[in-house]
Amino acid sequence: MSHDPNERTDASRPEAQSEDAPNRCKPSDPFRDFREDTEVVEEVVQDGKTVRRKGIYLLPNLFTTSALFAGFFAVVSALNNDFSTAAIAIFVSMVLDGFDGRVARMTNTQSAFGAEYDSLSDMLSFGVAPAVVAFSWSLQSLGKFGWICAFIFVAGAALRLARFNVQIGSVDKKWFIGLPSPSAAAMVASCVWAFDSFEIDAFAFDLLMALIVAVMGILMVSNIRYYSFKEIDFRSPVPFVALLAIVLAFVVISLQPSVVLLLLFSGYALSGPIMALVRNVRRQEER
Repeated sequence: MSHDPNERTDASRPEAQSEDAPNRCKPSDPFRDFREDTEVVEEVVQDGKTVRRKGIYLLPNLFTTSALFAGFFAVVSALNNDFSTAAIAIFVSMVLDGFDGRVARMTNTQSAFGAEYDSLSDMLSFGVAPAVVAFSWSLQSLGKFGWICAFIFVAGAALRLARFNVQIGSVDKKWFIGLPSPSAAAMVASCVWAFDSFEIDAFAFDLLMALIVAVMGILMVSNIRYYSFKEIDFRSPVPFVALLAIVLAFVVISLQPSVVLLLLFSGYALSGPIMALVRNVRRQEER
């Protein structure tokens, strides 16, 4: 009896094969091992128990990445001799850096990874970037003395950040111990931004700039206390005149932002030594 070659037996039908054959394995994900090997795992305490948590929080780390990008952009702009843009980028990084921690606390997304990432971002934005900007703009004309002053600033920022990380929770939140690195970076950036348009080319000015950079680095690792402004409650009601004062402050800053910011951060940098001097004088009088 002849068989039609186009006919298939029941055994050769897909239905029969699917019943007899074992379940086929799903296609493997080629990136699965990569994701597992690169996943961030943290040990956190929840309800009194230590659990392992995978992954990172996107929102606060997005602000940190933006601040890191602004700091790197400041370095690139300085290498391209666009110093005003480099100084502005440092201020942008400063603003973004102020948001990541607050966003993490507001959304309850704090993590050890975020804290470490923020410190590394601060090291570039407020340590390396201001030193590179100042050196490219002015200090390189001083030779070895110039880059030594720039290194003092970088080392001061690194030591300041390391000390801050280990002292969290053990110091009074009302005060910073040493000049905060964002304020030191803002001081250097405002000098570059304010005086870049004047095209000053004098040895005395380069020497003054080198001393400012070195002094900012020393103030960061000093034991001088600076007011932290953390006790200000932005959620409580304030008098109407306070809002008017804020509007006037924005108007004044917009008239000549580089000069106004230079005056503001110069005053803050000097406030620590001045208050320390006043406290020492009072102690001498009490004895």
